[in-house]
Amino acid sequence: MTISTGDRLPDATLVRLGAEGPEQVKLSDLTNGRKVVIFAVPGAFTPTCHSAHLPSFIRNKAAFDGKGVDEIICVSVNDPFVMKAWDDASGASEAGITMLGDPATELTAAIGMDFDAPPAGLVKRSKRYALYADDGVVKVLNVEESPGQCEISGGESLLDAI
Repeated sequence: MTISTGDRLPDATLVRLGAEGPEQVKLSDLTNGRKVVIFAVPGAFTPTCHSAHLPSFIRNKAAFDGKGVDEIICVSVNDPFVMKAWDDASGASEAGITMLGDPATELTAAIGMDFDAPPAGLVKRSKRYALYADDGVVKVLNVEESPGQCEISGGESLLDAI
C-alpha cells in the first residue's frame, strides 16, 4: 500500500554514520510532535539526485525554517558510509539537512515507494518523492512519475505546497 496524505508515517528505523560508527535512528523520534520534510532519492550521487534534488532543499532551507519546519531529512536506499560520503561531497549537513540511509528499505517498502530498474543498476530503490508531515501525519505528498525527474518533488514545489 502506498502512503497517502492523511496517513501516519511508520515507525521505521533508518541509519546514519555517527562518531562511533553506524547509528540506528527511529523515524518516530524525528517526527513525533514536530514538523518535518522528508525527501527521498533513488540513489546517492546519481545525476538528478546530486545535481537537482538535494540542492533544491539546501538552497531553500531558510524558507522551510520560515514555514516552521523543524527538520529536513534526505532518505536514500544506501548504507550509512555512502550517505556520509555524499553528505561530505554536497555540504548537506552543513546546510542543515539530515542525511539518513534506508539500506534494508524498511521505510521505503513500508510506505510503498520501492521500485526496481535493473537496466540502470537500481534494484530495491526508492521512488523520488518529497513529503511534509506534522506530528508524523503526512500533510503534503509529492511523488515523481519518473525517477529521473525532479519537478514536483523538488524543494521549491514542496515549499509552495506547505
